[in-house]
Amino acid sequence: MRTTKGAARRQSKKRLFKRAKGYVGGRGTLIRSVKETLLRAGAYAYRDRRVRKREFRKLWIIRINAAVRQRGMRYSEFIYGLNKANIQLDRKSLSEMAINDAAGFDAVCEKVKAALAA
Repeated sequence: MRTTKGAARRQSKKRLFKRAKGYVGGRGTLIRSVKETLLRAGAYAYRDRRVRKREFRKLWIIRINAAVRQRGMRYSEFIYGLNKANIQLDRKSLSEMAINDAAGFDAVCEKVKAALAA
C-alpha cells in the first residue's frame, strides 16, 4: 500500500492558495501556477522594497529643488551650502519643511546663503 501525505499536503496547498487569493485564472487555482506566481511575487516584493526607497529619495530631491529654485539657488548649491553651514537635516525633513513650513525653509535657505557667501 502506498503512503500519501494526507492532511499535510492539504494544509500546505491551503497555505499557498491563501497567499494567492485574488490572483486571476489559473494563477489562483492551479497549484503549479500558484507556486510560480508566488515565487515571482516574492522576488518583486523584495526588489520593490528597495526601489521604494529610491523613488522617495528622488521625490524629495525634486521637491527641494523646486523650493530652492524659487529662492534663487540650485539644488546642488543648496546641499553644498547645508554641509558648509553644518546643518544636518535629511532630504525627507527638508522636503516636508519646504511644503508645510515655508518660513522655516526660508530661514534654512538664508543660513545656507550666508555659508556660501563666507
